[in-house]
Amino acid sequence: MSPVPTAVSTLRPTDYVSQLRSKIEDKSAVVGVAGIGYVGLPLAVEKAKVGYQVFGYDRNAIRVAQINQGSNYIRDVVDEDLAKAVVSGKFVATTDFSTLGNCDVIVLCVPTPLTPNKDPDISHVRNVGAEVARHLRPGQLICLESTTYPGTTEEVLLPMFAAGGLVVGRDYFLAFSPERVDPGNKRYTTRNTNKVVGGVTSACLDVAATFYKQTIIDVLAVANPRVAEMTKVFENTFRAVNIALVNEMALLCDRMDIDIWAVMDAAATKPFGIMRFDPGPGVGGHCIPLDPFYLAWKARQYDFHTRFIELAGEINASMPYFVREKVLRTLNDRGRALKNARLLVLGIAYKKDIPDWRESPALKVIDILARDGADVTYHDPFVPSFQDEHGKVRQSIPLTAKALADADCVLITTDHTQTDWDFVVQHAQVIVDTRNATKNVSSRRDHIVLL
Repeated sequence: MSPVPTAVSTLRPTDYVSQLRSKIEDKSAVVGVAGIGYVGLPLAVEKAKVGYQVFGYDRNAIRVAQINQGSNYIRDVVDEDLAKAVVSGKFVATTDFSTLGNCDVIVLCVPTPLTPNKDPDISHVRNVGAEVARHLRPGQLICLESTTYPGTTEEVLLPMFAAGGLVVGRDYFLAFSPERVDPGNKRYTTRNTNKVVGGVTSACLDVAATFYKQTIIDVLAVANPRVAEMTKVFENTFRAVNIALVNEMALLCDRMDIDIWAVMDAAATKPFGIMRFDPGPGVGGHCIPLDPFYLAWKARQYDFHTRFIELAGEINASMPYFVREKVLRTLNDRGRALKNARLLVLGIAYKKDIPDWRESPALKVIDILARDGADVTYHDPFVPSFQDEHGKVRQSIPLTAKALADADCVLITTDHTQTDWDFVVQHAQVIVDTRNATKNVSSRRDHIVLL
């Protein structure tokens, strides 16, 4: 393990830009990544791969120990890349935030969840910002990557850093560059996904853009952090709104007895003016269910109500309840009550082929059905266990012919590629398929109920 570096004292107050740029370009800059999860770990490994000394900071001691042992917990990171970075000493994890002052570049990749009342919770940003402020020294670049509302960089972090007397853009540099991580995407990775960067000053932008260009193919400079922050929330709001549109179409098609999946397949054939979005049991992941609420909250400070966006959020949030209705109707058609019914849920991850179950609609669906008195079990090859909001630990059960046959209803909430859907349909009594996972199954179609 490499020792923690000592602070550099040779910087000249009038030339921090050129000296930091030089250190970034020759890879002698020390990089600190605060928060080594789905965003921070891939970034840290990419920086270590090109020669930077990287320190990963995290409060989670188990996660830190895993990294220092070369044990990977993020599927988008190549095991060999992480192991090589750790063995070479180029990547070291620590829980000791007091060494942040020894880093030339600090990237903040901490969570930005919502409160129970759907308001932004930027406590993690504030906490790590306070740590940075305590150790801030001349010649440092700080980049925030956490998705947040427009204004966070300049309204929350900048005052913290300015309180120490250093001048932004002269003594240190501050920028916002939103993460664009898509878990499970094999085509677009940290390296080849375009990077948006907005600096508090032109010097901040210059240094930040230089830093990201060392490991990312295309870097787009924008006018300021607020533009970059709004870009990120718009990207995710765009998806949330379009998903809500197709979910509402699914609700209407259900009422009109029209196959929504046939409609989507037909509409997708148009070579222009259409982009395919599919309905489902709700939206999941760290961004799409949360970011529109960040924007709506901030808009209210300007006496502006994002009615369109908030409506989309309401529609998407209602889908787990619609799934419950479909299950109830399906059981009722077979003379079975929902109470005490044995239900097998297939898929906990918020999308296929990943182990990420953050904000997964399957969790809400299970909670609703359990509250109705159903006996709910689940299978997910990517999520062996999870703890629900009531503190109950649920374990994935094997997907066997008996488990399928014993269930009064099998509910598909995630369409993992490796699942044998022919096997599922062959043995299940009845299936409610919210993802059209069984689209290629030709047998026993009368036992399948689509969303």
